[in-house]
Amino acid sequence: MLTETLLEQTKSARQAAQSLATTPTEQKDTLLQKLAQAIRQRQATILEENQKDMVVAQQMVRKGELSESAYRRMLLSPSKIEQIATSVEAVAKLDDPVGQVELGTRLDEGLDLYRVSTPIGVILVIFESRPDALVQISSLSLKSGNAVILKGGREVQRTNAALTAIIRETSTSSDLPVDAVNLVETREEVAQLVQMSEQLDLIIPRGSNALVQHIQKHAQVPVLGHADGICHVFVDADANPEKALNVVVDAKTDYPAVCNAVETLLLHQDHPADSVQNILESLHAAGVELRVCEATRAEFCNGLEIPFNDAADEDWVTEYTDLILSVKTVPNLETAIQHINSCGSHHTDAIVTEHTGHAQEFLHRVDSAGVFWNASTRFADGFRYGFGAEVGVSTCRTHARGPVGLEGLVIHKYLLYGSGQGAGDYGVGKKEFRHEPLPHTLPELDL
Repeated sequence: MLTETLLEQTKSARQAAQSLATTPTEQKDTLLQKLAQAIRQRQATILEENQKDMVVAQQMVRKGELSESAYRRMLLSPSKIEQIATSVEAVAKLDDPVGQVELGTRLDEGLDLYRVSTPIGVILVIFESRPDALVQISSLSLKSGNAVILKGGREVQRTNAALTAIIRETSTSSDLPVDAVNLVETREEVAQLVQMSEQLDLIIPRGSNALVQHIQKHAQVPVLGHADGICHVFVDADANPEKALNVVVDAKTDYPAVCNAVETLLLHQDHPADSVQNILESLHAAGVELRVCEATRAEFCNGLEIPFNDAADEDWVTEYTDLILSVKTVPNLETAIQHINSCGSHHTDAIVTEHTGHAQEFLHRVDSAGVFWNASTRFADGFRYGFGAEVGVSTCRTHARGPVGLEGLVIHKYLLYGSGQGAGDYGVGKKEFRHEPLPHTLPELDL
């Protein structure tokens, strides 16, 4: 019975996607603007449902079933709801990614080829305990002409249901298909959905490495996911102390519960000791637990009256999503790059240095979706990149890598405008292809 219900749901989503694919930009933008206003107007309802979730979540925290960081990600407030509404408006202001001409080639006279962006279709997104993610994902999917099936954490089920209801109601009032946004609530539903290769076009899992690997192992549908957010900041010997302090402290403490927070600090052994000690003392003052290697303890910790714990091997491959930071001292840039490429998750890594040669080498050799120079890893975010929002962060080597915005939710198709030619007309001793570039504009046709 569950399979039949899901089959009907995916069929409805497919019909919605086909309708959205040709929906004018103005109509999609109007929907998003209405949605932002509806979220503001329904603030009381959203907060009420969120508070019910928080009561249950608090019990889960006491039982050890939910982390404190996940609990904090769940909590909504009036200011957070305003941020959600603003993010929807930001997506509405972006250029429509659908119908963009990416390539124009004249194969022969009267035979013109164009590559045009088009929606992916029906997408299943599994995301963590952040109700704001539901709205971001939905707004990006609607703008890019895709239908989406959402599965959030059970601990925030009431909030997700309230937000989904608002989105679906707004779609209906805007004369757009209500089933463009759908919500499922159980793992059993997800287990069956990931097998529906004919009904789904893409799966995007957001969350732990274990979740992503589980989906990749069992899915019969393409998966766009990311591993743990094991991000690094390398403070080079030539790093400016003030820049190093600001970048490191921000990368760890601005929002430690998210995947772009730094988890390992790498220190060049020749960086000034007083600068390193200032960084460590500032981290401790911000409530960060420091787990240091032997070299760090010997080089930089003498004379510091703050607690340190010894780092274990597993610390270098751990995503804490909490106020915990592993600290490793390295002899040179080469060792730092090797450590990042072997222990990191290819998410986001940063170098702090005034040495342009070191910066260039780091930027080009670190194998991550985001590689930064003198900037916090926390900038790895779709909204901060100007994408309006993000549907997730991809560490895959597919068509989308890093924060996935609108451009990651479209693929392309080829349009060929001919005049009766056959492929057999071309070849040795026959006609030759011209392969001349054309303007990236579709021809205007008399209708």
